Amino acid sequence: MEQIPPTYRKLIATVHGKNYRNISRIVEVPLELPGAGELLVRNHYAGINASDINLTSGAYGNLPSLPMDLGVEAVGEVVAIGEGVEGWQPGDAIAYLSPGAYGEYNRINARVGYHLPRPSKEALPLVASAMTAAVGLNHVGDMGDTDLVLVTGAAGGTGQFAVQLAKLAGNHVIALCGGEDKAAMLRSLGADRVINYHHESLDQILSQEYPKGVDLIYECIGGEVFDICLEHIGFRGRLLIVGYISEYLGEPDSVLAPRVYTKLLWKSASIRGFIASAYPRATRDETERLIKLWQNQQLISKVDTTPFEGVEAIPDALDHLYGGRSLGKVIVNFPVIAN
Repeated sequence: MEQIPPTYRKLIATVHGKNYRNISRIVEVPLELPGAGELLVRNHYAGINASDINLTSGAYGNLPSLPMDLGVEAVGEVVAIGEGVEGWQPGDAIAYLSPGAYGEYNRINARVGYHLPRPSKEALPLVASAMTAAVGLNHVGDMGDTDLVLVTGAAGGTGQFAVQLAKLAGNHVIALCGGEDKAAMLRSLGADRVINYHHESLDQILSQEYPKGVDLIYECIGGEVFDICLEHIGFRGRLLIVGYISEYLGEPDSVLAPRVYTKLLWKSASIRGFIASAYPRATRDETERLIKLWQNQQLISKVDTTPFEGVEAIPDALDHLYGGRSLGKVIVNFPVIAN
């Protein structure tokens, strides 16, 4: 059995805000054994999300209480189990979605864990990024098997899975990205039409090549991209608001334009915002399905190759994501600390 150290390091927020460097600090705290129904996990990898700053700034509702444990998704190894826990043993590989993932260890409710064959970094995006894509497309977007699907931010953590899941369902997929390396990745994942906005206009391509409009739009960018998507939504089309990363760091844009219902009513179209956690039953079912697809090599998980190591690297990793340089899911590695 792995020796459990007396203390560990984690990243917490001490004030509210969006700048991780300003609002967070590393603390070393006692490492407590798991209570009833809990697991103690040594984290191997944690996932970086654009929405991290929305959690600390209160963008999703009420401001969180402080201090706040940061990070929401990780892959690691179970090192101790609490009373009443069944189905887990020390040494088991685990993926989970729970607060406190930006730490060397984490105590979690056993019910939020998913079994893995090994603690692989490629498995990490399945529990949040891929799950969000699956819930959005299948349970909010009512995706069929003959839809024309547009994915914006398609080379990112969740977009890459939206592309693949839409293709697996039998649909024609348009993928929007910035950069030829990202475009090449998306072609390898099966996208039918890749639009590299560094060289092509999304508006022009949709007008010229898809004049009847798009059935289902998985929209992650916001701003002008959202406006273009709205213009090109098809009859009975659905525009999913997955996020709006273009406005996360600042304040929401003030827009003077015709009200949105003028774009929707005559097409019987709809805009559907969603947070995956609002669909708890679907999240469990979809995540278990996604892990099986990944194990069977029917789903590919692309992770960014830029190395980030340790709790102290988390702000750098978030800057990397917001700098538009990432290719796939951005991940922080937690090296094993000698006892």
